[in-house]
Amino acid sequence: MMRLVPLLLLAPAIVDAQTFDLTRTESYDDRRGYGFETSVPTAFSIRAAEGNYRVTVEFADAASARSARILAETRRLMIEPDSGPENATRSFIVNIRNRSLPPLPENAPGGTQVRLNPRELETFTWDDRLTLDFTGARPRSVTIERANVPTVYLAGDSTVTDQQAAPSASWGQMLPRFFKPDVAIANHAESGETLKSFMTGLRLDKILSTLQPGDWLLIQFGHNDQKAQWPQTYAEAATTYRDYLRAYIGEARRRGATPILITSPERRRFDDGGHIVNSHGDYPEAVRAVAREESVAVIDLWSASKQFYESLGPQRAPRAFADEGRDLTHHSDYGAYELARRVVEGMRAADARLTGHLAEQLETDGSPRARG
Repeated sequence: MMRLVPLLLLAPAIVDAQTFDLTRTESYDDRRGYGFETSVPTAFSIRAAEGNYRVTVEFADAASARSARILAETRRLMIEPDSGPENATRSFIVNIRNRSLPPLPENAPGGTQVRLNPRELETFTWDDRLTLDFTGARPRSVTIERANVPTVYLAGDSTVTDQQAAPSASWGQMLPRFFKPDVAIANHAESGETLKSFMTGLRLDKILSTLQPGDWLLIQFGHNDQKAQWPQTYAEAATTYRDYLRAYIGEARRRGATPILITSPERRRFDDGGHIVNSHGDYPEAVRAVAREESVAVIDLWSASKQFYESLGPQRAPRAFADEGRDLTHHSDYGAYELARRVVEGMRAADARLTGHLAEQLETDGSPRARG
């Protein structure tokens, strides 16, 4: 059942499909429960409970649809220009969440909220809204409804998280673009996180509170775990780092989900011969070793990123990195997109079930039609 939401009524919780008129330009209002964000005038928000939603946008015509770029929440790439069918509609799945955890039994240890960093409070990630940001053509309407689909959860650090401000980006926020509207991408990664802090900050608890049989948990840590100068979160590659990886694997499997390990992408440091210097030491091999021992699939993004940077060479590789190439660790939209492609290729080998969820053009030619 579908109904058009009157512009002056208080929006209830999303149960049935609801359609919103985007030709109107009212700012978001708490009483109404939807409208355009004053801080980002191109972004339209709808109050909604956490979960997965199918979003269908309708443009004036097919040409408008093919000129549009749509981001969700904190700059997750959903639709890029020159992609999709020759019609005026586009559909995709958006996962939204809040910081709340289920109530605790009496005297049980733990917490009831994820311990957020102050910077996260300024994003669209942890609020009570589903937010869409449109560039290029704006749709005439957007319809959202609850979606019962499997979910791919991402646990990781700043090279995975939904980066707040362009032109910085991560492969995690590009990943939704590569999938059909029959699976959700739930990116829980955050800058500065380690295997330990992701636990103590209750971020893993948040994932586990909604993780279901048939879901996936992608795990990529290492950039910060290797920092011995961070004594509370340092994890040695030969011992504790491996133990924490096993804990994540065990928690996912206990809930019927499939864990997949990912080696961290390299930093951009070339030697005199034009080869990338290993800045991660024994950590990539530690991931591979745990994967072998636990019979878990592994995506070797460490090797794939090195090959990518070296194929560009020292002069062109800065294009793939943030801050106009001055950043040696974090990526630009271009670099994040290319790393996401390599993660997707790793998924093909890691789990055949995931291959069936890839966007149709990926199934045929191995890459999307445009980089956005």
